[in-house]
Amino acid sequence: MEKGNNSEVTEFILSGLTDRPELQVPLFGVFLVIYGMTLVGNGGMILLIMSDPRLHTPMYFFLSNLSFCDLCLSLIISPKLLLNLLAQRKSISYTACAVQLYLFVAFSDVECLLLAVMAYDRYVAICNPLLYTVTMSRQLCKQLVAGVYAVGLVDSMIHTCFTFRLSFCSSNIINHFFCDIPPLLALSCSDTRINEIVMFTLVCCIIVSSLVTVLLSYVYITSTILQIRSAEGRRKAFSTCTFHLTTVVLLFGTFLFTYLRPTSSYSMDTDKVASVFYTVVVPMLNPLIYSLRNKEVKDALRRAMNKLLTNS
Repeated sequence: MEKGNNSEVTEFILSGLTDRPELQVPLFGVFLVIYGMTLVGNGGMILLIMSDPRLHTPMYFFLSNLSFCDLCLSLIISPKLLLNLLAQRKSISYTACAVQLYLFVAFSDVECLLLAVMAYDRYVAICNPLLYTVTMSRQLCKQLVAGVYAVGLVDSMIHTCFTFRLSFCSSNIINHFFCDIPPLLALSCSDTRINEIVMFTLVCCIIVSSLVTVLLSYVYITSTILQIRSAEGRRKAFSTCTFHLTTVVLLFGTFLFTYLRPTSSYSMDTDKVASVFYTVVVPMLNPLIYSLRNKEVKDALRRAMNKLLTNS
């Protein structure tokens, strides 16, 4: 156990998902399968969108960035999670912990903001279809994605700097399976009130503003769809939004539960379950959500498979 201030801590010990040895090997198998599916699903989605000209639209440009974000989140969290399920000593260096926290917060921010941008894209496509190609120009799409990444990187830097200015003098055991803000605040022996205010404020700015953008977009989208006379037209319009709304509910629900609470109400065991959901499960589900019932993606996959079979 390390004692002293934060400059004397050289490593942390991650408690992991469970301390029950009989569960660690089965969990390793489950998470290894999920990790493989995440890499194949998101990597395949990116390659498919890049290779098929019919998918070179704003909607799929944003979707490819969402897949890249999910891929990065999985690479940041899952390898260490898998290693620690089999390791006797679940240590992570002070620097590696800071880097993991920085990258996790950055890509989590990017994912939330991307979902807001995708909601705006669906709003323009359904409510102003004649102006869609003009409004959602290639240049604007690139600027929106660049802005999303810039906000994520700056916000993450603020969180990381505020978190690692704290002292960790009573223990170096993090009650979690990765370096996240709430367990680090719970571990610190410093006054964390400023950190809690900063976390609450910035999380509100990112998550709540993104959620409001999504909700407002879908209020206008729903109003427009209900004015469509044909049932087939309404069904087709709603179907383009279903995939996006599913991801929004899954991601924002767990984020709001985890981060918009005072640290006094944290239950680390409960938070671990929520964290598994948005760091491991959601990145695996996103490519499935956007492909299983998406005709354009299934057609593109069919064309790619036919091309591969023909060439072979």
